[in-house]
Amino acid sequence: MNDHNTNRDNVHRLHGTDHETVQDSVHGDVQDGVQEIVHEDAERVPVDDPTEVHDVIEGEVLTDEESAELDRRLSSRSALVVRRAMAPARVARSAAVAVKGHEPTMTAGKAVLRHSFTVVQGVESWAKRAWDASTMGVYRRQIKAAEAVGDRETLKEWADRKEMATERRHRRLMDLPRLFIGLVKVLAATFIGIPMAVFVIAVLTKATGNGSFTGVWSGFFAAIGFVIAAVAFVWGLFTIGLPFLLVLAAWREGKRRATPPAWLVTTGDTDFDVAIDENTIAQALNALRIPSITQYLKQGLLLQFITPARVDGRGTHAVVRLPAGVTAEKIARRRAELATGLHRATKEVWPTTGSEAGILDLWVADKGALAEGAGAYPLLEGGLVDFFKGVPAGRTLRGEPMLAPMAERNTITGGIPGQGKSASARVLMIGAALDPTAELRIWVPDTNYDFEVFRPRCSRYVMGADAESIEKIRDDLKAMYDEVQRRGELLVRYEIPSVTREIANKGVGLHPLVGLLEEAHVALYDDTFGKEIQKYVIEIVKLGRKRGIHLIVSTQAPTATSMPRDVTRNCSNGIAFAVSDHVANDALLGQGAYTAGHRATELIPGTDRGTSIVKGFSGERSEILQWYFLDVAKENDQVTPLIERALAAIEERDQPLPGAAPIQIETRDLLADLDEVLGTDPVPVANVPALLKRLAPTWTPYQGLTGKALREILDADHGIKVPATGNRYPLDPATVRDAIAHRYQADDGDENGAGQLAS
Repeated sequence: MNDHNTNRDNVHRLHGTDHETVQDSVHGDVQDGVQEIVHEDAERVPVDDPTEVHDVIEGEVLTDEESAELDRRLSSRSALVVRRAMAPARVARSAAVAVKGHEPTMTAGKAVLRHSFTVVQGVESWAKRAWDASTMGVYRRQIKAAEAVGDRETLKEWADRKEMATERRHRRLMDLPRLFIGLVKVLAATFIGIPMAVFVIAVLTKATGNGSFTGVWSGFFAAIGFVIAAVAFVWGLFTIGLPFLLVLAAWREGKRRATPPAWLVTTGDTDFDVAIDENTIAQALNALRIPSITQYLKQGLLLQFITPARVDGRGTHAVVRLPAGVTAEKIARRRAELATGLHRATKEVWPTTGSEAGILDLWVADKGALAEGAGAYPLLEGGLVDFFKGVPAGRTLRGEPMLAPMAERNTITGGIPGQGKSASARVLMIGAALDPTAELRIWVPDTNYDFEVFRPRCSRYVMGADAESIEKIRDDLKAMYDEVQRRGELLVRYEIPSVTREIANKGVGLHPLVGLLEEAHVALYDDTFGKEIQKYVIEIVKLGRKRGIHLIVSTQAPTATSMPRDVTRNCSNGIAFAVSDHVANDALLGQGAYTAGHRATELIPGTDRGTSIVKGFSGERSEILQWYFLDVAKENDQVTPLIERALAAIEERDQPLPGAAPIQIETRDLLADLDEVLGTDPVPVANVPALLKRLAPTWTPYQGLTGKALREILDADHGIKVPATGNRYPLDPATVRDAIAHRYQADDGDENGAGQLAS
C-alpha cells in the first residue's frame, strides 16, 4: 500500500499539482501550433484530445478511480492552456488584418507626406536660386571649380561672365531712380490729364446742347466705380487663389529640381520618376563613392557641364568634365550603380568617354523607353535600298532610325535562343534583297522555315543538317572563296581599290554579294567538313569586304570553342542579343567590351527580346538597337511581298537575277583598238587616249589613261618604243600594225610547235 501511494505521489509530481507547472508544460507543446493557427484559421484548435498535449515521462498503472481523477484534472488544465495559447494567435491574426486593412491609409499618408515634402523642396529651391542670384553664387562656384582643376581658359571665361553680370546689375540699379521718376510722371499725367479731358468733354457737351455738364461727370465717376469694383473682384479672387497657386508652383519646382527621400516612395508609385538634370547627375555620381568626386563636391565645387542636361530623342543627354583623377571609363564600368542613382534600369543609362579621358558623355533614356519598340519596318509599303548606304535595321533608344552598314563590312550576330538573332539576320538580308544589284546566298545547316521565303531571291540556297547539305554548304563556300580571288583580279584590271556603287552598276561582276551562314557553329564544327568550312569562312571575311562581299555569321554560341577567333576579329559589325557571360559578350562586341561597360549580359531574356547591343553601326563604341521585326508566318507573311518587289525591280533593269548567270567579263585588245582609231599618219601620243575613250567609253582602263602611261604600256607589254621626235612623241600606226602581225605569227608558230609535239 505504501508503494502504491508512493507511486501515485510520483505520478502527481510528474504531471504537476501546481497550476503554473502544468501550464508551462502544456504551453511548450502547443507553442509550435500557434503559428499554424495564425496562418490558417484562428478558430481551429490543433489538439483533438487535450490530454494528448502531454508527454508521459514515466508512471505506472493506476486504479480506475485514480485514473479518472487524474484525467479530469489534466483535461481542465490543458483546455485552459489551449485557450490561453489561442489568445495570442487571435491577436496576431487580428493585428495582421488590421495592418492589411490600413495599408491604403499608409500609402495615402506617404503620398501626402511626399507631396508636402516636394513643396518644401520647391520653396528651398527658390530660396537657393534667389540667394545665388543676389550673391553671384553660380559664377563664384564655377570660378572655384575651374581653379580647382587648373582650367585657365574656363576660369577666364567665368571671370569675364561674372564681371559682365556685375556691370549689368550696376546699370540696372543706377536706372532705378530714373525708372521711378518716369513712373511718377506717368501717374501724374494720368490723374491730371484724364479729368481735364473729361472737363473739356463736359463743357463741349453742354455748349452743343447734347447733354448736361453734370451728366458727363456722373458717367465718368460711374466708369471709375465700375473699374474699381472689377479690380477689387479680380484682386479678391487672386488673394484667395494665391496660396494655392504658390503651393502648386512650389510643388512643380520641387518635382523638377529635387527627389523625395526613398522612405516616402511607396510601392504603389510604379511610375515614380526623377527629372534628369545637372543636380540629379551630380548626386548619382556622388553616390558612387569615388574619393576624387566625393572630395570635389564636399568643397562646394560644382561639376562642369560642357553640355547641360537637355532632351535628346527619348532621353536626356549631358557632357560632364569629371574631377582630376577620374576617367569616364571608370564611370562606365560602374554603370549599374550609376543607374540606381538615376532611378533607371541599367540598360537605360549609357556613360561613354567623350573627347578626353576625363569627359563623361552621358545619355539617359526616359523611363520605359525600351517598351516603345522600333515600330514597323519602314519599307513595307514601298521603296528600295542602296547596299552601299546601308540597310534599315531598327531604332536606337533615342528613337532615331539606324542603318546597318554593309559595304566593306562583315557581320556577326548572336545571343541565346529566342531573343531575335535570326530575326535580325532576316532584316539585314531583306535590306540587301531590296538592292536590285545585290546577289544573295543563304545557308541554313538546320531544318527550319526562317529563311525559306528568301529562296526565289537567292542565287544559292541550302537548308538541312544532313551530310549532303553540309557538303553542299562546303562547296558553295569554296565557290565564294574562288569568287573572292576572281574579284581581286578584276580590281587590278579596273585599277580600283574596292567595289563602289558606280562599278557595281556596270554589271562587270563586281556587284554586292551578301552571304548568310545561319547557325554557323553547326557547319563550322561538322565532323566531316568543318575544317574546310572554317578555312573558307576565315578567308572570305578577311579578303572579301573590299571585293563587295559581305558575310553574315549567325550563331547561338560565339565562344572560342565554337567560333574561330579569326572570324570574330574580322567582323566589324557586331550584334549581341542577351548573352549569358562576358566571353560571348566580347566575342560579339570586341575584346574588352564587357570591362568597358558594353554588356549584353544586362539584357533580360524575354523582356528585351528584339533588343541588342551593336558595334560598328555608328561612331559610338556601341549602341542599344531595337530591331525591326518581319514576320514570316504564313498567316502574316511580311517578307514575300518585299521579295516580289525586289524581283520586279530586277526585271525593270532588264538584268538577270544577280549571280544566276555567269558574268561575261569584258576584255579589250589595246593594239586592235589602236589599229582602229589610228589612221595612216603618225599621231602625238598625248592625243591617243582621247581617241581610245571615244571608242570604248565604258572601259575603265581607258578612263584615266594619259599619253605618258600609254607610252610605258606599249614599251613594257608590246615592245613598241615611241620616239621623242620634236618632243611630240608621235605614235606611228605602221608600228602598231607590225606588232599585231608579229603577234599573229608568234601565235601560229606556237600552235604548229604544239602540233609537232603532239604528233
